[in-house]
Amino acid sequence: MTEAVLLVGGKGTRLRPLTLNTPKPMVPAAGVPFIAHQLARARAAGVGHVVLATSYLAEVFEPYFGDGSAHGLRLTYVTEKEPLGTGGAIRSAAEALTTGPRGPVLVFNGDILTGLDIRGLLRRHERARADVTLHLTRVADPRAFGLVPTDADGRVLAFTEKPGRPEEIVTDQINAGAYVFRRDVIDTIPAGRPVSVERETFPGLLASGALLHGVVDTSYWLDLGRPASFVQASADLVRGVVRSPAVPGEPGEHLVLPGARVEEGARLSGGTVVGAGAHVEAGADIEGSVVLDGARIAAGARIRASMIGRDARVGPRTALDGVVIGDRAEVGADNELCDGARVWCGTVIPDAAIRFSAA
Repeated sequence: MTEAVLLVGGKGTRLRPLTLNTPKPMVPAAGVPFIAHQLARARAAGVGHVVLATSYLAEVFEPYFGDGSAHGLRLTYVTEKEPLGTGGAIRSAAEALTTGPRGPVLVFNGDILTGLDIRGLLRRHERARADVTLHLTRVADPRAFGLVPTDADGRVLAFTEKPGRPEEIVTDQINAGAYVFRRDVIDTIPAGRPVSVERETFPGLLASGALLHGVVDTSYWLDLGRPASFVQASADLVRGVVRSPAVPGEPGEHLVLPGARVEEGARLSGGTVVGAGAHVEAGADIEGSVVLDGARIAAGARIRASMIGRDARVGPRTALDGVVIGDRAEVGADNELCDGARVWCGTVIPDAAIRFSAA
């Protein structure tokens, strides 16, 4: 049985206000908490036991997922009292693993959506007899990521975390956030203190002569660190651009969860999700957006590429484009918000208070 560690302890600061009340991996995407997609894909790849490395709002995970049996997995929860970084979290979570010293352990981040062939990554790890195998992907602009050049055989040559100068950009291959560790390699990570696997563990292993193998995979990959990316990921899951066994419905232009009310004459498109108990009135037009449970969208509202929080209200004729509305916030009629605007939880914006046009 393959075991895995899922890193879900981050605070999700860049996603606020979505993460003020909910840890980032539990924010709904395509109708279910985001990590439900990761767990479902891991199970489909033959993973039987997953250790969730939790920290921020750790108490919300177990009530939802329980022991994992409803999801075809065995789940164990390990909670950090103080954040220990990626390496420290892996080291701490490994205490709950049962894999033998030379067995493979899959490790993946709780904020990456990917179409990676997980079985293929495990096979490549075994074939290379690597100490650690890293999933790599290529991006057009790698400046915001850790660069990982490899030789012709896939052997990792170096690590450059977020290059600051043009001459440091030696490859378009980046660390894609999924790894296979040999179990005894995890035990070399220092215990009880913060450790960055990207800045300390991997460079240290490389310097010691360990074999780090890179697998470049060109399938779908998206870092969900920003609200726009999270909304895009949800829409892509709904539309079937990237497949997940956890999506509660067939691929299509929209997903309406049980208990939601969408009046005749409302238009949903672009992978929009309408959560349980939400109400979309006639004449509303919602494209590529997430409307969470209990939210209400009034007649004539126009919403694009936005996330509407739980029990939030959007007034008549209000236009939102690339916006996050926090839980229980109210945006009155005839407002215009765009370009990354964030309305904090519980905030009330009066009618016609914010406009970007003269009309």
